[in-house]
Parts: sequence; C-alpha cells; structure tokens
Amino acid sequence: MTKTKRAAAGGLLMLSCYFVSLTGFLSGGGGKNTKLSRRRKLDRKKDIYQLASPDGHFRRQPSTFRSTISRAPNAPFPPEKDRYVLYLTTGCPWAHRTNIVRTLKGLEPIIQLVLLDPRLGPDGWRFSGEHGSAPQDPLYGFTYLRELYEKAEPGYVGRYTVPVLWDRKRETIVSNESAEIIRFLDTEFEAVVAPGDAVGYSLYPERLRAEIDEMNAWVYDRVNNGVYKAGFAATQEAYEENVYPLFEALDRIEAHLGSEEYHGPYLFGEQITEADVRLFTTIVRFDVAYYAIFRCSLKMIRHDYPRIHRWLRTLYWDESERTAGGAFRKTTDFDALKLSYSYTQQKQLGNSNTIISAGPYPHILPL
Repeated sequence: MTKTKRAAAGGLLMLSCYFVSLTGFLSGGGGKNTKLSRRRKLDRKKDIYQLASPDGHFRRQPSTFRSTISRAPNAPFPPEKDRYVLYLTTGCPWAHRTNIVRTLKGLEPIIQLVLLDPRLGPDGWRFSGEHGSAPQDPLYGFTYLRELYEKAEPGYVGRYTVPVLWDRKRETIVSNESAEIIRFLDTEFEAVVAPGDAVGYSLYPERLRAEIDEMNAWVYDRVNNGVYKAGFAATQEAYEENVYPLFEALDRIEAHLGSEEYHGPYLFGEQITEADVRLFTTIVRFDVAYYAIFRCSLKMIRHDYPRIHRWLRTLYWDESERTAGGAFRKTTDFDALKLSYSYTQQKQLGNSNTIISAGPYPHILPL
C-alpha cells in the first residue's frame, strides 16, 4: 500500500484539532508488545492533557498527511462518489470547518460522515456510541481513531488528530489538514455533485484570493489559534502575551466589518468565502466556551462586538439556498462543544467529574 505523502516545510497553515495537537502521541510500534511500546503508551496517557510546552506556551504542531483530491488526469485521489469518509468530532473547530464546507458544497450524499465521541480519552479520540458518535468505526470496527492512522501507515509515530479524510479504495488517509481539505472540497467535486445540491459560488473566488489569504493568516495566528495560546498557557506571562493580541485582532475584525469597502453582511461583501467559514467556527464557540474555559474574558462577542455578533448570527440563522439550507447552524452542536472543552479542562485539573457551565443562555441570540 502506498503511504500518504508527508508535509514538506511551508505551504498552507497547519490546522488540526487542538486536543491532540501537542500530546506527542506515540503509536505502539505497529502493535508490537515491547517494553518501549508499553512505556510509550503510558507516556501518552500521562501527557495527553498537558497541552503547553515547558516554557508555558501552546505551540500547534504541523499536520502530517497532506495529499489532495484532484481532477487532474491520473491523480491518485480523484473526486468520486462514495469513495471518501470524513471523520471528525463536532466539538473541534478545525473539523467543524470541513463539515460546513461538505454541507455547503452538496457533498453530504458524496462523502460519508463519521462522528467520534467529543471527549478526549486517555487513548485519544474514540467511537463510543455516546453523544452522537458512532458505536464503532463503520469501515473496520475500530474503537479508536489511532487504529485508523496505524492502518494507513503501520508503525506510524505521530499525532492522531481530526479531521481525517479517508480513502476507501487505497485504504489510507488523504489528509488531516483542515485548511487544505476545505480547499479541495470547494473546488474538486463539482462534476460529481447533483445539480442544485451545492451553493452556486466558490468559497475562494479568484478576485479575492490575495485578500482572503492575507486575512486567513492573521486570523489564524491571533484568533483561531489565539484562543488556544491563551487558554492553554501555563504561565501568567504566556497568557498575557497571547490574550491581548487576541482581542486586538477581534477589534480589527470589528473595524473591517464596518469599513466602506466591505459593506457585509460577510467579511468580503455579499458572498460567503472561506474566510467566513474559518472565522465562524471560532466565533461561534467564543462566548459559550473560550470566554470562561479559556480565560478569554476581556470581552464577549454578544455584548462588545456588535458587527461581529450580527455577522455570526447572519451565518448561523440563514437557512436559504445561500447556505445550502443552514450549513452553519446544522453543523454546530453547542452541547458537544461545551462538553469537549469542559471535559479536557477538568482532566487538566485532575478532576474525575465533568462540570459543564450552564451559560451563557441562550447559546446564540436570535437575529
């Protein structure tokens, strides 16, 4: 079996779900029962909830599987119906963005969706049959996501993250990089989607690409990843170095939405773009999770950022053809995401119980 290509230095920003990004998961040596593999498993269970580096800073690690689906002749991963499976947990914002694009682009009948338990256990993401997850992996009967990684690459040593886009034919991972997955879901499946199933626009229009790329870069660093750099900081210095730039970036977005050049309702005018998708999955979690759990508590979206708040609600409550009948709302699971963040926080604190915050109420206000 051909191994999935690994990422080279550079390229798109490496985005995958934070829970496993810094745990340094080590496989069990391809299943061999050695002292080293047993020690690695013990280390993995001990360290899975330790998310900061020794200096107290959170640093996201690169994704490892970086192939792409392409319409190009003789491409190893061509767009086909019923060939690919998208694995994710609804608590994860990086995985959430792939599910939004899957829905916007009419790929629900084309790409199978498999949900994992939103709680990160000592052995990583798992199938439990609880909280909307599958009882087991429908393809191979696996219990843990790590088993899928090890099937793709026996002896795999690395991180077991979501999202995962799996190829049934080659029995391997195409990609676990959300930024790249949403790009090729947007562009490569038009020929296999039934007429009328997808929104009739590109999320990455050529005329806006430079501006989208520029916004994606600083939004990723200061906002998407910024909430984690603040939330997982292990020292006061690391926290303060990241929480203030986060809110400066939110101030910048608020000003952008009020600029004369972009009249809204979206980040770049009348058309939803990739930039909206990437920002949405962070902002929709902000008041209900990041504000309290991640100590991102200088301001709230609903009270302090009126333009961002309207932008958020416009996307969430829209059930028109523009959002393929509600792609943003249908893919947002507030109960699962609050459980995910609360569970991990309690494990970091050494608590055996998971206490989930009651507020804010409602999770999102009406438009």
